[in-house]
Amino acid sequence: MRITVTGASGLLGSSVARALIAAGHEVTTLQRRPSGAEGARDVIGSVTDPSTVTEALTGAEAVVHLAAKVSMMGDPKDFEAVNIGGTRTLVEAAQAAGVPRLIHISSPSVAHTGESIIGEGAGPASPDHARGEYARTKAAGEFIALAADSADFRVLVLRPHLMWGPGDAQLTERVIDRARSGRMPVLGSGAALVDTLFVDNAVEAIVAALDAVDAKHGEALVVTNGQPRPIGELMSRIAIAGGASEPKLRIPVAPALAAGSVVEKVWDLGEHDDEPPLTRFLAEQLSTAHWFDQRRTHEVLGWRPRVSVEEGLEILAQHYSA
Repeated sequence: MRITVTGASGLLGSSVARALIAAGHEVTTLQRRPSGAEGARDVIGSVTDPSTVTEALTGAEAVVHLAAKVSMMGDPKDFEAVNIGGTRTLVEAAQAAGVPRLIHISSPSVAHTGESIIGEGAGPASPDHARGEYARTKAAGEFIALAADSADFRVLVLRPHLMWGPGDAQLTERVIDRARSGRMPVLGSGAALVDTLFVDNAVEAIVAALDAVDAKHGEALVVTNGQPRPIGELMSRIAIAGGASEPKLRIPVAPALAAGSVVEKVWDLGEHDDEPPLTRFLAEQLSTAHWFDQRRTHEVLGWRPRVSVEEGLEILAQHYSA
């Protein structure tokens, strides 16, 4: 197929583009800087610009939409412009161009309300209850994508959960860097069970979705490794695999939640070009269980994760030792 991938300068987007090219597809990418995916036709620009989006969709038979504003804090208008406005622009342009397939990449945070999630499926996205601007606007963007689903424009939403692996700057490198500096906390007992997703499995799930969407569409699926682990253990093992020491900083949950709320209120008052050390959403993620029933995901995608958590940790250790 001729496939357009948005957000292909990030780890997941560029990896998906490379995998599709390796499988023999013709790939166009759309992002603000070169994708680095050899063999792709790069269109440089923003998903918020209609003319750029139209150019990137020329001749496309499918779209994988990964472009997003991802951050724990920031100006709400920036999140709205990309995660809501950019998604609307892409969906409308794809429909106008007659593109028949859209794989929209969302996040489990769109349905997270701060409570534990134990063996549930993909709950409904809730912009009103989502925690933080990223989750709120991704929930709204997911609504836009699913509302467009039809027999002629088939939409499948994937919510990768806590992706990690070599080259991942969102979770993996932050855990390792903070552990090296002694700033990686374990909240409470660290025993809350959390499921995650190794990057290779995330890529393969998205590729599988492109085959599945013709038969089953119009729904959201959480994608994980299906191997819940205690959050404290997992963060420690990622840190150690990256050459850092095991996190020793222990913080009770209640003070961490309170501190996260305070940081959220004051962080944007100053000038910062990095992420805050803690937010209430992050404290909730590090202290509550969140793992998901994967049976529907496996049924729809015809896919199973290939790389286990243990194998992923070995791959991560080899990456950092090299």
